Amino acid sequence: MFEGIELANPEYLWGLTLLPLVIFWYIYKRKYQQARLTISSVKGFEGVSSNLARFQSVLFIFRISALALVVLALARPQTVDISSRTKTNKGIDIVMAIDVSSSMLAQDLKPNRLNALKEVASDFIDDRQNDRIGLVVYAGESYTKTPITSDKRIVKNALRSIRYDGVINDGTAIGMGLATAVNRLKDSRAQSKVIILLTDGVNNSGFIEPKIAAELAVEFKIKTYTIGLGSNGTAKAPVGVLPNGKFQYGLTKVEIDEELLQSIADDTGGLYFRATDSKKLKDIYDEINKLEKTEVEEFKYYNYEEKYRSLILIAMGLLFMEWVMKNTIFRSFI
Repeated sequence: MFEGIELANPEYLWGLTLLPLVIFWYIYKRKYQQARLTISSVKGFEGVSSNLARFQSVLFIFRISALALVVLALARPQTVDISSRTKTNKGIDIVMAIDVSSSMLAQDLKPNRLNALKEVASDFIDDRQNDRIGLVVYAGESYTKTPITSDKRIVKNALRSIRYDGVINDGTAIGMGLATAVNRLKDSRAQSKVIILLTDGVNNSGFIEPKIAAELAVEFKIKTYTIGLGSNGTAKAPVGVLPNGKFQYGLTKVEIDEELLQSIADDTGGLYFRATDSKKLKDIYDEINKLEKTEVEEFKYYNYEEKYRSLILIAMGLLFMEWVMKNTIFRSFI
C-alpha cells in the first residue's frame, strides 16, 4: 500500500508526538465535563437502560483521527516517477588490431593465445556501450575484418570468427596492421580515436615500417595502446605441419619487440602493456577501459504525484461525521 511513497516534509511527523498528550488530557478532563445528579433512590429508573453514553468517545476518536490525518497530509506523502535520458558528449572510436599469425596458437595462455584474447576482447566490447568499434587482423599482411560500427553484435560475431586459417601469409607485419587501423580511423569525426594493437612477435613482414605507421597515427591524432602477448622464456607453439594437416607443436622462444611497441605507444600518447598470462591480459583490457572513458551526460525527469489530498478529504469527512453525530445522536449528552 505504501510502496514507493516518499514524504516531502517528514519533519511535520513530529506533530504526531502531541497526540498521546491530547488523548491523556481528554481522559483526564472527561470526568469533569459530564454533569452529575445526586438522588436518594434510583428505583424509578429500574428497567430503563441505554448504552448510548458509552459510545460518546467515538466523537473524540473521529477528532483525533482527523488531526492525525492532517499531520500526515502536512508531511506531503507523494510518489515519484523517475525517467532518465542519456546523452553522449564525447564518443570514442576504437579499432582493435589483432595479430593472427600461427604463433598466436601457442599454448602458454589457455587454451591458446588467440582464443584467450578473443574471450577478453569480447568482454571489453560489451563494456563499450557508447562507442564504435572496428577490427583489423594482420599476419604477413593485414585487412579490415569489421569497419568501425556501433553494432556490437556484428563486432562480436566477427571477433568469434577470427582464426588462423592460412588465408593471409604467415608472419608478423606490425607496421601494416597499425597502418590499416589508422586508415580505418583517419576520417572519423569522433573526438577521441584509439587503436589497441596486440602482437606476440617481432615485425618481420610487410612493406610499411612500424615507425612510419606510428607517424601516421600521430598525424591523425590517434592514440595507440600496444600489448605484447606471451609468457617469458619458451612456449609450446606450432613448429610445423603434420601430414594430416594438423600443427606439430614444440617449445619455441618467446620473442616480442617490446622496445618497438613501447616506442609506438610513447609516440602516439598511449601506453605499452605486457601480458604473460590470461589474467594479466584481462587486467590490461580493464585498465584500458578505465583510461578511455566516454563522457555520458544523464538527464533525470521527476514526476511527482501528491497523495495528501485524499488524507485531507478523509479528515474533513471524519470532522463532518463528528459534527453530525454531535448534533443528532449525542445531542442530549453534550
